[in-house]
Amino acid sequence: MSETLKHALIEAINDEYKARATYRHVIEKFGEVRPFINIMEAESRHVKALLPLFNKYQIAVPEDNWYEHTQSPDSLIEACRVGVEGEIENAEMYDRLLDATKKYPDVQQVLMQLQRASAENHLPAFQRCVERGGEPGKGPGHRRGQHNH
Repeated sequence: MSETLKHALIEAINDEYKARATYRHVIEKFGEVRPFINIMEAESRHVKALLPLFNKYQIAVPEDNWYEHTQSPDSLIEACRVGVEGEIENAEMYDRLLDATKKYPDVQQVLMQLQRASAENHLPAFQRCVERGGEPGKGPGHRRGQHNH
């Protein structure tokens, strides 16, 4: 196990911890609003996807103390914008980590899955949130252009 692998996995899990903590603050401040509730749960799944790699390569899992070091933005629209920025930074981080872990196909597979979820699910959800002006999602079945009156 290389120091590069260790640092890559620690950076990845800390990024997931940080996102999850930030979205938790948003939910506590504004209620169980979409997309934050869904993406916070997804961040927990991302953490769980990384844990077997820590075990396999005998790397100590860092403590998740991000809740103490993060906070909610002042408004939902600002929270949505923070989500967009965070997911763009997340994709860039995974590009860098994928480049650094080329010798570990199992790690590459997990990192690519997490990056894909961010790019294809989380980022568009936050972009839609910004387009709605920070208004919470309307729930299943709601489509742009439909109005429930």
